[in-house]
Amino acid sequence: MNIFRFVGDVMHLISILILLLKIYATKSCSGISLKTQELYAIVFLARYLDLFTDFISVYNTVMKLVFIASSLAIVWCMRSHRVVKRSYDKELDTFRHYFLVLACFILGLLVHEKFTFQEVLWAFSIYLEAVAILPQLVLLQRSGNVDNLTGQYVFFLGAYRGFYILNWIYRYFTELHFSRWLSAISGLVQTALYADFFYYYFMSWKNSAKLQLPA
Repeated sequence: MNIFRFVGDVMHLISILILLLKIYATKSCSGISLKTQELYAIVFLARYLDLFTDFISVYNTVMKLVFIASSLAIVWCMRSHRVVKRSYDKELDTFRHYFLVLACFILGLLVHEKFTFQEVLWAFSIYLEAVAILPQLVLLQRSGNVDNLTGQYVFFLGAYRGFYILNWIYRYFTELHFSRWLSAISGLVQTALYADFFYYYFMSWKNSAKLQLPA
């Protein structure tokens, strides 16, 4: 644990809280990609299987449970809540996310740190998290206008990955045997996907204008 990882975790929690606030306060999931939320649910379920085998700390366990529970709750609301599901932009959210799942699973089988069931699933979750935001970004580009809460959600989600890059840089220079290269490389790929969004987010903030993404 270091300050960069802690701030990254806080950013991640804030992004989830913003999304939950949007859904429960407005009873709407407009502008939110169900495909992305399903991918994140798969990511957390695959990565945190060690909840049943390893105990690192109370903080670590609580964070894992929060991410799993919140992702499943969001997916349930968007699929089953009688009011929320009506606002789901199904016609815009058409990204074929199952191709991402398949490609990342094959990559996890081929490139991993150790060929065990848990390590292969861990690698799979790392690769899948790197591209899980794609359906959300595509949906926002198709819709054009981005409401404030959705924009904040994506921003804090991207900021979380940015701080994790700083965490990996810090660990590289302070740990004798840094071994999380898969996480670092996948994190760089994921952060790069946010570059276009961050640019338009900054410009909208600078000009005090509504966030709009090019189609």
